[in-house]
Amino acid sequence: MIASNLLSQSIVPLKTSDTGHEALSTMNDFYVKHLPIVNNKQLLGLISEDDILDHDIEEAVGSFRLSMKRPYVKGTDHIFDVIRIMSEFNLTVIPVVDNEDNYLGLIVQDDLLKFFAGIGSFTEPGSIIVFEMSKRDYSLAEVARIVESENAAILSSFITTNLDSSKIDLTIKINRQDIQRIVKTFERYEYQIKASFQEADYFETFKDRYQSLMSYLNI
Repeated sequence: MIASNLLSQSIVPLKTSDTGHEALSTMNDFYVKHLPIVNNKQLLGLISEDDILDHDIEEAVGSFRLSMKRPYVKGTDHIFDVIRIMSEFNLTVIPVVDNEDNYLGLIVQDDLLKFFAGIGSFTEPGSIIVFEMSKRDYSLAEVARIVESENAAILSSFITTNLDSSKIDLTIKINRQDIQRIVKTFERYEYQIKASFQEADYFETFKDRYQSLMSYLNI
């Protein structure tokens, strides 16, 4: 998945002649706190709600001083790069440009969240195991081999690290709801399991929370 696949078609970028009042109105309509300023196809910058409130809102945004650099992603950038930059600058939208730096559109934070919430590995029933291990002992291939030896498969995985520690937490989701045998196998191989969650009973609650999240994002 690349950035150009998630472009929003609903939010029109600001022109330098648009007033701060018009910008705030657009932000309010789409529940965002940032908007790109574009001159023809050139991305001039990203204006925040705070930038506008620091100025006379009846003035044109082209005269405002922007607090941020010019954050953007390329249309060919991976979705992980989009997440990294949005997180780094705490953005609600991020502009997307092509290889010639022409403005293509923007990605909205809520659309990004909907994309990840709709990934099969999150919505498909299964169970979760959380391991604690040293960084040097980490091998996803070895973990996958053990899971597959029990006729199961890993749907997704992620690592949580602490820069001040040599330990990591590895979280995996498995396509099985009964994981007692899998857990015992890992224990036999002396893996340290911090937590495990069997979703046989939990899955219905998860679906309810997922639907509530989707309803909230559609408000």
